[in-house]
Amino acid sequence: MIFEGLADRLQETFKKLKGHGKLTEDDVNEAMRDVRMALLEADVNFKVVKDFIKRVKERAIGQEVMEQLTPAQLVVKIVNEELTELMGGSQSKINMQANPPTIIMMVGLQGAGKTTSAGKLGLTLKKQGKRPLLVAADIYRPAAVTQLQVIGKQLDIPVFSMEPGTSAVTIANSSLAFAQSHANDVIIIDTAGRLHINEELMQELKDIKSQVKPHEILLVVDAMTGQDAVNVAESFNNDLAVDGLVMTKLDGDSRGGAALSVKAVTGCPVKFVGMGEKLEALEPFYPDRMASRILGMGDVLSLIDKVQSNIDMEEAKKLEKKLRKEDFNLEDFLSQMQQVRKLGSFESIISMLPGMGDVKKKLGDRDIDLNGKEIRQLEAIIRAMTPKERVNPDIINGSRRKRIAMGSGTRVQDVNRLLKQFAEMRKMMKKMKKMQGSRRGLAGLKLPFMH
Repeated sequence: MIFEGLADRLQETFKKLKGHGKLTEDDVNEAMRDVRMALLEADVNFKVVKDFIKRVKERAIGQEVMEQLTPAQLVVKIVNEELTELMGGSQSKINMQANPPTIIMMVGLQGAGKTTSAGKLGLTLKKQGKRPLLVAADIYRPAAVTQLQVIGKQLDIPVFSMEPGTSAVTIANSSLAFAQSHANDVIIIDTAGRLHINEELMQELKDIKSQVKPHEILLVVDAMTGQDAVNVAESFNNDLAVDGLVMTKLDGDSRGGAALSVKAVTGCPVKFVGMGEKLEALEPFYPDRMASRILGMGDVLSLIDKVQSNIDMEEAKKLEKKLRKEDFNLEDFLSQMQQVRKLGSFESIISMLPGMGDVKKKLGDRDIDLNGKEIRQLEAIIRAMTPKERVNPDIINGSRRKRIAMGSGTRVQDVNRLLKQFAEMRKMMKKMKKMQGSRRGLAGLKLPFMH
């Protein structure tokens, strides 16, 4: 999970402040020592940590605790605001032009995920009603052009390329006329990278910039490289005046220090983050939402976005009606499992819900993979049932259980476990329905699997 170590350390630190009536200098100093260590262990730039701690201390020391806040909550509030500011304050969007096409130039080192990110960005903009064009201007890396063409075909986004031997500058320049004649309102240019920064690379990128005059230069950096990503950003920014960053592999980096440091060190905001290998796994970067997630306060807004883009809302409404009538059956359960699988892992979902830190700890190192073996086995068992059995699981006696186990390639114990879990789930849903009647949980958020 993203920022896992940092999140755990900070949340433990703030628990120690509970019960204090006023924040003394000693309380704050002790908490800030822990915060400093947590940030450094998360690979946040040393100078950034020093400045951050100084700002938090200045705001926290001697503050009277507000009537509605405990000392711990007050410090969390200050740290949350400062973390948000550290990461850029507010969402930084693509500089879309009133007179299209908007030209976006993707730059970065080899291995950062530049070509894939170009495709992901194309898909993101396509979903917003744009007509993107991908431009294959990486003429050095073997199969880079083919890779972009394959991605374009998968996403049904056109890819502009030219004969081998054509210069990158010519390809980028020629794509402008192609976009105009084919009514493409966004041009995404995938440029070449190198294993390290050198003069030859920078000169080509400067030449492309000079010719096509991009409205947005996005640098793709690998979050797993930690502070190296910040150094790369600084170098590219000095030569090209980068407008923003796409930070890839953030889902695989439990430390995430680069995301916390890069804006403060380079002035370049993170605009998008890669949260997985799938082409849909590119998310806008919201500093306030990320700060809340780090501090265990959840990220309900991002979860709502995720649900709305991945869940069939008509199906969800039908399910809600069934739940109100207490008519939820295994057919519905199968349909819901298939939809929820699109949201990613169970851990990624609960990390966006406020106050779910204890649930995550109970899971320990074991994440429930919503696309994993266990879920596929549950699907197989339900599919081996007759339509009548799915609608009314109570009729599934011993002989039927044996038949279902044989039909699904599982054991009778597996079938028993599923039926027991389903019965418990129905009980839990009845309780949640009663709770929702008295308080409209999660600020009105209605997840299909939480009614």
